[in-house]
Amino acid sequence: MADDGSSTPKPRVTLEEVTAAHQALQDAARPDAVARQRKRKRWTVREGVAALTDAGSFVEYGGLARPAIAGMHGAADGLVMGTAQIEGRAVDIVAYDYTVYAGTQSANNHTKISRMFGHALQHRLPVVCWLDGGGARPHDMKVEGRGSSLTFVVFARLSGLVPTVGILPGRAFAGHANLAGMCDALIATRDSTMGMAGPPLVEAALSLKLTPEQIGPAEVHFASGAIDILVEDEAEAVAAAKRYLAYFGPPLPPGEAPDQTRLRSMVPDNPRRAYDVRRVIQGLADVGSVQELRAGFGRAMVTALARLGGHTVGVIANQPMFLAGAMDGPACEKAARFVQICDAFDIPLLILCDTPGLMVGPEIEKTGLVRRSARLLAAMANATIPIMSVVLRKAYGLGYYIMGSRPLEPSILLAWPTAEFGGMGLDGAAAIIYRKELEGIEDPGARAAVHRQRTDELKDYNTALEVAGRFGYDDVIDPADTRRILLNTLATLPPVPPRAGRKRTIEPY
Repeated sequence: MADDGSSTPKPRVTLEEVTAAHQALQDAARPDAVARQRKRKRWTVREGVAALTDAGSFVEYGGLARPAIAGMHGAADGLVMGTAQIEGRAVDIVAYDYTVYAGTQSANNHTKISRMFGHALQHRLPVVCWLDGGGARPHDMKVEGRGSSLTFVVFARLSGLVPTVGILPGRAFAGHANLAGMCDALIATRDSTMGMAGPPLVEAALSLKLTPEQIGPAEVHFASGAIDILVEDEAEAVAAAKRYLAYFGPPLPPGEAPDQTRLRSMVPDNPRRAYDVRRVIQGLADVGSVQELRAGFGRAMVTALARLGGHTVGVIANQPMFLAGAMDGPACEKAARFVQICDAFDIPLLILCDTPGLMVGPEIEKTGLVRRSARLLAAMANATIPIMSVVLRKAYGLGYYIMGSRPLEPSILLAWPTAEFGGMGLDGAAAIIYRKELEGIEDPGARAAVHRQRTDELKDYNTALEVAGRFGYDDVIDPADTRRILLNTLATLPPVPPRAGRKRTIEPY
C-alpha cells in the first residue's frame, strides 16, 4: 500500500547522532573526568588503552552502554573494552574507568566484561585487564530479571588457555581484586593499593576507619607474592605488559649474547660464599631479555622468563643470597606455579641448581613445608615440557631431586666444575655414616679432626668429575660453553604439535 504521507514516521537515529554519541566517550569531550585523573596523577583509561595497543587497532565493544538505573550516567558505564593488536598480536582488552563511579562494577558492565571474556574464550585471545576501581556499585547491581554475574567464572575458565595479564594502576578492591588474583601475571605501580574490600566494608566489618592505601599497599602484595612485577608508573606497567605477552608469541630473531667468559668467575671458589644467581641468568640469556616474576616473594628462588637465541625459556634458579639457597615454603610455591605457567604454554624450562636442600628444623615444620615442597615436585614430575638442568654448585638432598635431577628426565643435565653432590649435607652425612667411629674417640679435638677427614673424603668422592664418572651428569662443562650447549639442545627438540584445547590450568597462587 502506498504511503500517502498521513502516517507519523517512526523515529530514526541519524548518523550525526551516532557520531556525537561516540565522540562523547572520548577524553576531549570529558575535560572534568580528565582533570580528576590528573589530580590523582593517573592516566585516563583511554590513554592507557592507547598506550597498550598498536595505533588504530582498537575496536571498542559496548562503548554506548550506560548504567542500568534511571538517572545514572557514565561513559561506557565505566568499562572500556574491545579487541586490539599489541605489537602485532591480537588481544582482548578490558579497562575500568575510575572517573565513572570510581570504576565500580555494575549490572551492565558486568554483562559487558563477561561478553569480552567469552570472546577471548571462543577465539583463544590473550586478555589484558586494566584494574582501577572500587568493587561493586551496589545501587546498580540488582536489576530485575538478571541473575548473578558470570564475570568471574568465565575469566577463571581462561586459566591455562590464554595468557592473562592484569595492570593495577591505582586502586583495586573487591571484584577488581578477585580479577587481579586470577591473572597469570599482575603488574602494579608502586603507589597502587589492593584489597578484598574497600574502606566502607572494612569499617563496617572491623570498626576500622582506613584509607584505601592503608588497607593493601603495593609493597605488601609484592612481598606476599600477589604482585608479580612492581613498576613506577603506568608507562612502565604498559611496557612490562607488552614485554610479558611477547614471551608467549613466536620466537624473535636471536638476541645479542653476553660475554660468556664472565660465567667462569660468577660462582665463587669458596663454597660458603654467596653470589647473586641473577647475574648467571643474565649472563646466559639474550641481552636485555630477562623478566623476573614475583621477585619480592619466595626469595630463596628466582623465577624469570628469558630468551635464548630468540626462543622463550622459563628459568628457575636457587638464590644463594637468601637462606644460602635452601628451599623454604614460599620458594617452592613460587616455583611450582611458574612451572605450571611454562607447562601450560609449552615453554621449555631451564633449571639452575645451587641448593643445600630443603629447609629443616622445628620452626620450618610449622610452615607446612612437607606439602609446599611436594607441590613443586608434583609440578615438575607432571610437566611435559623439556627441562634443561645445570648444577652450578650445591646439589644436595631432596632439594636437588626436585631441581631437575636425573629422575625428572631432563633433556640435558650439565654441571659446572664448581658442582658439589650429596644425598644430604656432607658434614651431616659423615656424622651419620661414621657415628660409631666418632663416638669411640674420647678427645674432642681428635674427634673433630677425624670428622673433617671423613667429610673431605666424601667431598672428594662427590666432586663434579667424580659424579660424572658415575654418569650422574651428562657432562661437566666450561661455564662459557653453557649457552652454546643449551642452544644446541633447544635446536634438537621437536616442535610442539598444535593443540585444540587447554593443556592444564594454572593455580592462582
